Amino acid sequence: MDMPPTIACVVPCHNEEAAVGKVVRDLRAALPEADIYVYDNASTDRTVEVAREAGAIVREERRKGKGNVIRRAFADVDADALLIIDGDDTYDASRARDLVDLLFEGPYDQVVGARRETVSAAYRAGHAFGNRLLTGVVGSLFGNDVTDMLSGYRVFSRRFVKSFPALSRQFETETEMTIHALHLRLPTAELEVDYRVRPAGSESKLRTFRDGWHILRVILDLARRERPSLVHTAVAGLLALVSVVLGIPVIADFIRTGTVPRIPTAILAAAVMTIAALVLLVGYILESLMHMRQEQSRLVHLAYAAPTRVPRYTTHHMGTGRVRVRNVSGEV
Repeated sequence: MDMPPTIACVVPCHNEEAAVGKVVRDLRAALPEADIYVYDNASTDRTVEVAREAGAIVREERRKGKGNVIRRAFADVDADALLIIDGDDTYDASRARDLVDLLFEGPYDQVVGARRETVSAAYRAGHAFGNRLLTGVVGSLFGNDVTDMLSGYRVFSRRFVKSFPALSRQFETETEMTIHALHLRLPTAELEVDYRVRPAGSESKLRTFRDGWHILRVILDLARRERPSLVHTAVAGLLALVSVVLGIPVIADFIRTGTVPRIPTAILAAAVMTIAALVLLVGYILESLMHMRQEQSRLVHLAYAAPTRVPRYTTHHMGTGRVRVRNVSGEV
C-alpha cells in the first residue's frame, strides 16, 4: 500500500504571541495532514502557551537567532516536504498547500514564496532596497534562480534539508539557503504570495542596516569559501598591481643607470609579487578542496529520492523468484 508523503511545518518564533496562533490555525486549515512545529526562540511573552492552544507541537531553541532555530529544526524534523514560515503572520499561510503541491509536481528541492506586497507599509523601503542589492550581489557571484532571496516562506525536499549544512546563526540563514541551492544547482521554483503588515502588538526584530550588514558579511564569506579561485585571483591581482607600481621606477632606474639605488623598494616589490603568487596558488588549492566538499554534499543529496506524492516504482515478486520493477503508470 502506497504511503502518502509526510509534511511538516516549522514556525520560528521570538515574542510572537499576537500572531503565532493565527499562523498555526491557517497552516492547519491549509495542510490538515501536516505536523506543525513552533520553535520558540527565547520568548519572554506567551508565545509558547498561544502556540500550544492553537494545536502546535512546541519545541525550544534557547540560542537566539533564526539560523540557530533552522539548524535545530532541520536536524530534528524528518519529512518528505518541510515548510518554514515566520510566526509574525506577514506571509499568507493559506498558500501553504500551493507551495507544497508545486514542490511535489516539479519535483523541486526548494519552492520560494516570493513576497508580493498587499499594502505599501508591509515592506519598508530600506528592506526592499537591501533585498534587491543582496540578490544582485548573489546573482553576480553564483547566478540566481530566485527574485526574493530573503523570503522566509519556503518549502524544501527531504534531500535539500539533509544536505544543507545550516551554519548561519541569525537572519542570514535565507541567504545561506539560496546559495546552497544555487551552488549545487538544485531545482528551485518561485510562487508569489501576499505579504502584509504585522498585526497589532507584533514588533519586527529586523534592523535594516544591522541585518543587511550581517547578510553582506555572510555573502562575502560564502564567496571566499565557495568561489575561492575568484576571490584569491582578485586579491592576487591587486597585490600584483601594487608590486608593478613599486617596481616600475626601480626597473626604470636600472635601465637608465645600470644600478639599483632603491634596494628597499626593489625588495618590497619582489616580496609583494611573491605574496601575490602564493595567494593565487592558495586560491587554486582551495578551489580543489571546495570541489571535493561540493561532491560530498551532492552525494548526500542524491542519497535521498526526489520528492513525490507516491512511490515512483513498485516491485512485484514473480513465481520464479525474480523481482520485476514496474512503473506505477503500468509501463514495464
